[in-house]
Amino acid sequence: MARTGNGGTPLPTIEQVAGTLGSEITTEYRRAVEVLGRVGLTLYEARAYIALVARGVGDAATIAHAAGIPRTSSYKVLESLVGKKYATPTGGKPVLYQPKPPLDVAEELKTAIGEVFEKLNLLHTLVAEHGEPQLVYLLSGREKVLAKIGEILDSSAKSFILTTPQIGEIREELGKKIAHAVKRGVQVTFITAPLQRVPEGVTYVGRPNLLATEVLADGAHALMAAPTFEACGFTDNPILVNHLQQFLDVILEKGSVAPKAPS
Repeated sequence: MARTGNGGTPLPTIEQVAGTLGSEITTEYRRAVEVLGRVGLTLYEARAYIALVARGVGDAATIAHAAGIPRTSSYKVLESLVGKKYATPTGGKPVLYQPKPPLDVAEELKTAIGEVFEKLNLLHTLVAEHGEPQLVYLLSGREKVLAKIGEILDSSAKSFILTTPQIGEIREELGKKIAHAVKRGVQVTFITAPLQRVPEGVTYVGRPNLLATEVLADGAHALMAAPTFEACGFTDNPILVNHLQQFLDVILEKGSVAPKAPS
């Protein structure tokens, strides 16, 4: 049911408000949603964050209406924004959520993106020094990318390190494979946002503002996937694998085993 104002008129969504202010504002709203998607938010998360910024505070039902997203999805979406450090819960019943100030988010993203491009620059240097690596960007499509991650996990004998902002999707799609790997004695480590649920037996290191998904298995196989799993590249080239190993070692040294969210 649509929320109504004091006069009984349905309250508009943020996108509808943007529409009343002219085509330029509508374009800016849609561009904001698109850009937030590029840095790892889903469509619903992007809309919900913009609605939070516009309203300042709100419960799940209020933000669902303002963002134009299903009410049944709103709590999960807002909790995901909390996990990704875009929002904070204020407590109470119903739980109210506040947005992290946009400029604070931008600064943290800038730092994270800077780290990613420093790594890419090192990769560029390595390629220049050692010749073209055998890196094959073959896979596109979410199902194929997740299947490839599962294949690498299944073939792991000693260690499997995964860094990702999309831990929920990994847990849902690969839960049985993860449990089997742990049972086989593989040391499985997840590096993801703080306060996330991870499968039993997995070492968990919290790190906010991750953008891409990266996999390193047995120090011999590496994969990097886009935030939405729409494409990935994978390699067993020793130079590139070693580079990713060094990068993840730094994260693991700086990080610590993080507390898990309640099951």
